[in-house]
Amino acid sequence: MPSVYSRSASPELRASIYQFTVYIPGGVASVFLGIWLSEHGVPADQIGIINALPTLCLLLLNIIVGRIADKADDWRTALIVISLASALAPLPLYFVSEFWGILLVWALCATSNGLVAPVIDAATVRMTRRNGTDFGAVRAWATVGYVFAAAGIGLLLNVLGSGAFVTLYVATVVVRAALAYLLPRFRTPAPKVTLANIPGPAPQRTRLKDSLQLWFVLPLLAFALVNSSNSIIGSFAALLWHENGIPTYFLGPLLGIAAVGEAILMFGWRRFGGRVTARNMILVAALAGLLRFTVMAFNPPVEVLFLTQLLHAFSFGMGYFGVVHFIANWTDESNAAEAQGFANMLNMGAAMMALVVFGVLVEYFGSYAFFYSTITALLAVVCVLVSLRIRPPKDAH
Repeated sequence: MPSVYSRSASPELRASIYQFTVYIPGGVASVFLGIWLSEHGVPADQIGIINALPTLCLLLLNIIVGRIADKADDWRTALIVISLASALAPLPLYFVSEFWGILLVWALCATSNGLVAPVIDAATVRMTRRNGTDFGAVRAWATVGYVFAAAGIGLLLNVLGSGAFVTLYVATVVVRAALAYLLPRFRTPAPKVTLANIPGPAPQRTRLKDSLQLWFVLPLLAFALVNSSNSIIGSFAALLWHENGIPTYFLGPLLGIAAVGEAILMFGWRRFGGRVTARNMILVAALAGLLRFTVMAFNPPVEVLFLTQLLHAFSFGMGYFGVVHFIANWTDESNAAEAQGFANMLNMGAAMMALVVFGVLVEYFGSYAFFYSTITALLAVVCVLVSLRIRPPKDAH
């Protein structure tokens, strides 16, 4: 039952509170999981598999879950169910300590956790467009939550060690499940039918497959290729930096500073975002990723790593906004979450391949494995340019 607070607060505020918790579990895992696994005797190539299996599950589930969420009376219902599932999933982590057990349990944890973001973002962008409010200001709180987790909670790695990982992860997903009940309704209430307003034939629902033309898919694929390297950062960076001699007290801040740059961009987005077309945002993301990950391949000193991490504001933040607005511009509300799920499916496919390949490359080449990301960023640039050639922007689309 909604509290007095949830009834009185604005929908944007209630969505922002939940958004703050969306990436906190992932932030905790980014700092702790790789080191926790390494201390359990899991080598880098197996760590890649552990991180890749959930992406395979998400690859199979995202569109299905998006379709179910679109058909529900409101996206809020789907978010509550997913949040409760993700709160229960990590409990068996207390009882596993070898590869196969960890692989299966973490697949359940990361899969249920990964289903949250595409649904809340599809719901939020539609709600803010309808209300004339700022999607960026709401979505930015998810990034602030990641900063809190990576740079704040991440500092506990130096105090409590990686053994605290499971308890911290469980606590964050339980809090998120509780806050899901504060979420507002995202859809417009159905109008009451009167004798003066008898509905005619229902408009035909558009189908996602009608939108899946080459010019539409290529920009989504481009962002997926760039974002696959962001998945590598979340899964391997802390472990790789730790093995290369970066002190543990820098690991959380290095991950957190990336999200700080992203949050600044998102909070200020409304002032300048309308001047950039959606596909050009994705192109900027690809170019920023090309620079960021190529520099990382040379294992630079920690001062340079902080600067390259700030490029995350563009390689993820701007690219993500480009995808969300690109989808919103070219699809109907009746398949909003399904379309976002399709984009997320591409993200998961690219991430799964990146995690498996990078896990093998890092065993042999160390930080030079980041040249894999250089190649994917170049492919992303080509994808956007081809899409723009096939169908040029029109009306800031």
